[in-house]
Amino acid sequence: MPVVALIVAFVAVPIIEIYLIIQVGQAIGALPTVLLLIFESVLGAWLVKREGKRAWTALETTLRFGRLPGRELADAALILIGGTLLLTPGFVTDVFGFFFVLPFTRPLARRAVMAWSARRIASRARKGYAPEHGGTFRIYRGDERNTSE
Repeated sequence: MPVVALIVAFVAVPIIEIYLIIQVGQAIGALPTVLLLIFESVLGAWLVKREGKRAWTALETTLRFGRLPGRELADAALILIGGTLLLTPGFVTDVFGFFFVLPFTRPLARRAVMAWSARRIASRARKGYAPEHGGTFRIYRGDERNTSE
């Protein structure tokens, strides 16, 4: 399933981006469209640099006080993903990139990612970790393990 989703994303997203760029180009002209894409990329790079520094400082502060940096690591990951999306030319990827990078929308993205990952972890935990249940780890207890090595 994840492989199929990746293939669809790598085929569908560029097609949607090209279609949208062509539509915007027909509506406002080719030069304004190119300038708009360049402006979005420059603005995105500046935002990623600024928010990345803030996230790094928050991470350092949290670690200095001996707390677990869950929120700070999530923010750093979202900024990294958002920066990657902002560097990709196109309007759809820029919308998602700005959603991940902007400080007033990032908490919404963080909550959505945390909820998704919690559901995924819970579903894996319900299946168990035994290979016959889709898991990949074998847990050895006591003298079950072969110790004649």
